[in-house]
This record gives sequence, structure tokens and C-alpha cells, in this order.
Amino acid sequence: GRMMPGPRPVPTKLKIARGSRRPMNLNEPKPARSRPSCPAHLSTAARTEWKRVSVQLDRLGLLTQLDRAALALYCQAYGRWVEAKQKVAETGLVVTTAKGDVIQNPYLAIANRAAKQMHKMLVEFGMTPSSRTRVTTANDPRDRDEKAHFFPDFRGSPR
Repeated sequence: GRMMPGPRPVPTKLKIARGSRRPMNLNEPKPARSRPSCPAHLSTAARTEWKRVSVQLDRLGLLTQLDRAALALYCQAYGRWVEAKQKVAETGLVVTTAKGDVIQNPYLAIANRAAKQMHKMLVEFGMTPSSRTRVTTANDPRDRDEKAHFFPDFRGSPR
């Protein structure tokens, strides 16, 4: 199938957290909120990042067991980015080859590629600055009943 033009769709939970009043797909799958376990294969830096972001995403009610692989991809890219940046710090932005040529440090390309992969996954989870500024609550954004309690006319549908 063809890619749909326009911006990537935002999960309903994120729309509710941002206080969106636009029409929402209330029939999208709603897997149970659950903080998945960290995959054992992740590096030390990746595991540290997993612990940091999984706690925060879970607090917002944005994590389910289905998100384990996507979050692991982000954390794995983060770990690779950290490792490559350390190598660049040790060896410099440019290196000299055996033939005496000065070239860009190959670790810089690895760091840049990992940063691009990280950014893709950050956007998926709504962890970029632009999406974060639109989040209005630390409560579980799935809990529409709680919002209905404070806003009796709130039904999760357009005004």
C-alpha cells in the first residue's frame, strides 16, 4: 500500500493528554497500560536510558507490552549514540588513515545515524520538545472517565 500523505497520525492517548478537541478515533486498539521489562540484550547505556524513559512514559500512561520492541529500538540507538560519541571524544572528529589521508572519523557517521534513529522513535513516543509542550496533564491520559468527572460535557468527541 501507499503511504498516506501528511503528518503521521498521533495516538488518541497523546491527543487526550494534550487536551485536543479535534475528532478522535475512539475505536483504535487500547492495549492495557503496562510497563514492559527491559530486554536483556541492551547495552549498559541503553538499559539506563530504558529505566529513565520507561518510568516517565508509564507515568503518563503511554506504555503497553506492545511498545517493548519500539522502546528497545530507541534505547539501542541511544546506547550506540553514546558509545560512538565517546569514541569521537577520544579520537577526534577526523582521523589519519594508514596511507596518511585525513578523513572524517567513522564513529561520527555511526553517532549521526544513531541520532537519526533515536529521533524517529522519540517522535513515535511523543518525546520531542514540540509534542511535550502540548501535553497538559501528568494523569493517565487514557482515563477519560476522570476527565468526564471534572468536565461533565467531555466525551472524547469534537465540540
